[in-house]
Amino acid sequence: MKSSLLAALLASTSFLAAPTVFAQPAAPALTVVAESPEMIWNAVAVDRGRIFVAGPRWTGSKGPALAFIDGRGRPQPYPDDKWNGWRPGAETVNAFVNINAIHLDRSGNLWVIDTGCPDFGGDPLPGAAKLVKIDLSTNRVVRAYPLGPGIAKHGSYVDDIRIKGDIGYLTDAGRPGLIVLNTVTGEARRVLDDHSSTTAPTNRPIILDGAVLKAPDGSPLRVHSDPLELSPDGAWLYFGPLTGPWSRIETRWLDDPSLSPAELAAKVEAWADIPPVGGTAMAASGDFYFTDLAEDALKRRAPDGTVTTIIRDPRLHWVDAPFIDEAGAMWLPVPQMDRVALFNAGTPKTRWPIQLFRIDLGLKP
Repeated sequence: MKSSLLAALLASTSFLAAPTVFAQPAAPALTVVAESPEMIWNAVAVDRGRIFVAGPRWTGSKGPALAFIDGRGRPQPYPDDKWNGWRPGAETVNAFVNINAIHLDRSGNLWVIDTGCPDFGGDPLPGAAKLVKIDLSTNRVVRAYPLGPGIAKHGSYVDDIRIKGDIGYLTDAGRPGLIVLNTVTGEARRVLDDHSSTTAPTNRPIILDGAVLKAPDGSPLRVHSDPLELSPDGAWLYFGPLTGPWSRIETRWLDDPSLSPAELAAKVEAWADIPPVGGTAMAASGDFYFTDLAEDALKRRAPDGTVTTIIRDPRLHWVDAPFIDEAGAMWLPVPQMDRVALFNAGTPKTRWPIQLFRIDLGLKP
């Protein structure tokens, strides 16, 4: 009796429920915060409601090298016209020659990376490569740290910075290596020069829209040590070439000038094999956010190594240097670097306007 009833139930189409479909969480909304018909922004920082943007000169961007967005949505030179007034042949010490990155520290200072190279792939001009510290409470330059020829070398492209106390860690995307800077004394050292962890591999091309991104000479573009992040407690520095893979090293070893190059190299560990990125950001939780160039996506790598896609959108084409603000929102500048004239035989393919997005994620910066 029981077996016949079970057979009847199994034969009943009403008993065979459709497979359960779990709804995927909706992607968070992108909000356009600012846009420009002539400036290409690859960097953003937000301090108490003030939005700062910057971009490299070689992109063909027009306007201030470093700007804040005023109440009408227009970029205004920051900290003043003089710092933004450099022209070929002018003095380079107290002016921005080519800004590649900006970074906001926890003390209200904006750090500006000036590669000193007005042209992509060129050499830093004498006195031009520097780190500039701006006090956002006074809107004044506190100090400029020159990166002399022993630090910013022939072919160097000083790329980005992270700050731990009085120490700054910088990457060099042109000459593979890291730079360790004491912001009190101004003394700088190069470390991990030409090490595998700072050198772009030849077998990991940058692919966008299904094509390999080429340098102006027609070869696959190689970008050496470029993105970097500090762990929330400052104990680890994570870094790698733009194409990956990523490595890590304890900052206590980077801070020790007594270690030989070989001893320091032995402290480097493999960390994460992630695809080519436009930029990264580290949340207080230890979650590591990166923009996947090939997928026009923002992704999160959890401390356990799990990778999740936050949002994928064609408007996020080469997002560079995401920024987490004090309210927990992520800011995404979209410079479309691969579309500038430099990488397209002199004909720009930029889709205007350049846009700056915000996405609310409820993060802790």
